[in-house]
Amino acid sequence: MERSELVLVRWLDAGDRGDVAAFDALLHPDAVIHAPRGLSTDSRDAEKQVWLDALAAMPDLRHEVQEVVVEGDTQMARVVVTGTLHHDFAGVRASGRSFQMDQAVICHVRDGKIIEGWEIADVGSLIEQIS
Repeated sequence: MERSELVLVRWLDAGDRGDVAAFDALLHPDAVIHAPRGLSTDSRDAEKQVWLDALAAMPDLRHEVQEVVVEGDTQMARVVVTGTLHHDFAGVRASGRSFQMDQAVICHVRDGKIIEGWEIADVGSLIEQIS
């Protein structure tokens, strides 16, 4: 399977584009996404809102997938996240400064959709860069 066909990669790409309608084909309705700073969600609709809020705060938010590993129903990616915090988000005050942060994303996929995911991010580095 090509990297661009992986549901995990398609999810991050759709999110970066603000195409949360695409999440209907990528995330199970009851998908649970574990994320730092109180951004965990327990449904596809809640995950859509997190992305919309993130893009409102960081319109240039991007996830650049560096590496992927697939084993069975698990998809993993090493990602570099970049953006500029223009508005408060997840308890972090807006500074207008840009950041680059390492992230690992791990997803379990069922019937072609993400059912559970984990976003492990170097939030300390992000806060240091934008403070």
